[in-house]
Amino acid sequence: MGTPHISAADGDIAPVVLMPGDPRRARRIAHAFFDEPRLVTEVRGIEGWTGTFEGRPMTAMASGMGMPSISIYATELFRFYGVQRIIRVGTAGGIADEAQLGEVVIASAAHTDSSMAALRIPGVHFSHAPAFGLLAAAVTAAQEAGITHRVGPIFSSDTFYSDRQDVTAGLAAHGTLAVEMEAAALYGVAAAEGKEALTVATITDHIIRHEAMSADERETRFEPMVRIAARALLAG
Repeated sequence: MGTPHISAADGDIAPVVLMPGDPRRARRIAHAFFDEPRLVTEVRGIEGWTGTFEGRPMTAMASGMGMPSISIYATELFRFYGVQRIIRVGTAGGIADEAQLGEVVIASAAHTDSSMAALRIPGVHFSHAPAFGLLAAAVTAAQEAGITHRVGPIFSSDTFYSDRQDVTAGLAAHGTLAVEMEAAALYGVAAAEGKEALTVATITDHIIRHEAMSADERETRFEPMVRIAARALLAG
């Protein structure tokens, strides 16, 4: 078996997937959290690792950056590899005043400026929302672990380098917690494929206050969000 972008064989990918953007982070997650992780795909350098977490099969596979990229990998995983649940674990920029560096955001909705949303159902402003069961399980996991977190909407942007202060201010005024570049597409693909998805992100910088973690902090402070996401994937 294989797809244009995934070379894993039948049975190599678990029904539940943690999906960071960075292939190196997929590798680090697998080696830090999984028992007996093994590389199952690396087409175009996008690594997928499968092992067990708390005795149950789980895969960590990268998505690359942006909504087109995550749409490709999520669709192929759901449609051709029997994946039932994907949780994106990544970084986000804080927008809300109360958002602090290092906090975990569990995304209950994903606004977007992407034209992909307009094309999904012509004439409809599609609402990008996660699977409620995954959302509830992630909140429970965070509470039980005592991990500082916030639950609310985020913004999935098509642009990384942007200076649209009016847009940022409007999003903040409407309760948006943070900005990233993938969640809306993942939620849309999951809805189209009849599967489940969620985004759990760590705030690594603040867009309005111009605060930022160091490069080392970005790579060492991902454990809480991964722990929340992994537990949520196995719930129910």
